[in-house]
Amino acid sequence: MGHIVGAIRTTRDRWIEEGLRALAAGGPDAVRVEALAKRLGVTKGGFYGYFADRNALLEAMLDTWERESTDEVIERVEREGGDPKTRIERAGVLTFSDDRLLPIDLAVRDWARRDDAVAERLRRVDNRRMALLREMIGTFCSDPDEVEARSLLAFCVAIGEHFLAADHGGRTRTQVVARAADLLLDRPARDLSGGGTGRDLPPGGGPVADRPAPADLRMPPG
Repeated sequence: MGHIVGAIRTTRDRWIEEGLRALAAGGPDAVRVEALAKRLGVTKGGFYGYFADRNALLEAMLDTWERESTDEVIERVEREGGDPKTRIERAGVLTFSDDRLLPIDLAVRDWARRDDAVAERLRRVDNRRMALLREMIGTFCSDPDEVEARSLLAFCVAIGEHFLAADHGGRTRTQVVARAADLLLDRPARDLSGGGTGRDLPPGGGPVADRPAPADLRMPPG
């Protein structure tokens, strides 16, 4: 899947895009200039026409991820409109059901455990996402403490379901996450006995096996 808004336009963009693919697949250590050049079919020397060094590429990759996963998501949610619950759902689908953004997001989270600068950037992105959740949930919930709790739970489901390997007693992951979304968004339960798309809830749920995390992603020590 391409960018939420726009498309790759320049050779510089191609380096960034290939770097993000490598990051999603193998973490920051997989982002190597020589390997990227080979996949792009260009010379390694061409890299330095756009970036001072590998660190500059990594910064540009993080800039792109941050813009796409916050500014572009929020812009599209606002443009397409709908009631607050619909807008929450759309933001979740764009971010956590997207076969482009989700693997990058998970890889950045893993990277942030070992890099303070990346952790600070991740905090900024997550704070913007939480702010959107608070704003939307606050339209149908008046208790500030409950707004914060619902926002946190929604975010935890969105991230955590990609790591959970548990079964659900004959229910599918999609059904359980959809029911969780109904509870968090204070709406009647839907009949998902015939199966659901899972594309109408903040986590954008589906069986965890259907959306593998990046190859090097590991849970932190318990």
